[in-house]
Amino acid sequence: MRIKVTSLLVKDQEIALKFYTEVLGFVKKTEIPLGDHKWLTVVAGEQPDGVELLLEPMAFEPARIFQKALFEAGIPYTAFNVDDVQKEYERLSGLGVVFSMKPTKMGPATLAVFDDTCGNNIQIVQV
Repeated sequence: MRIKVTSLLVKDQEIALKFYTEVLGFVKKTEIPLGDHKWLTVVAGEQPDGVELLLEPMAFEPARIFQKALFEAGIPYTAFNVDDVQKEYERLSGLGVVFSMKPTKMGPATLAVFDDTCGNNIQIVQV
């Protein structure tokens, strides 16, 4: 058993696609129209056949409540590994990304948390 796709709730798929590709550097993998929404995934550029991140449209009201509660509590929806949190923090800050937590050492890991502009707190982690 392996993980092939994982999802992230987003308010607007087009805004999310732009942020996740143009700012974070992911690459669009799949885009399949499904009525009002799409099956829209991105992958890490260096892992085109790796785990896909589904930019899941917010079409279910309980999902909106869940996402909002996580965001307001400051809880990251998900985490992405990076080689150098400080370097990534500086790069993203330079692109206007807003961080709620600057790089912080926690045990063997260093992490930071930012607003993805799509309703989520995202954590970046260096181990």
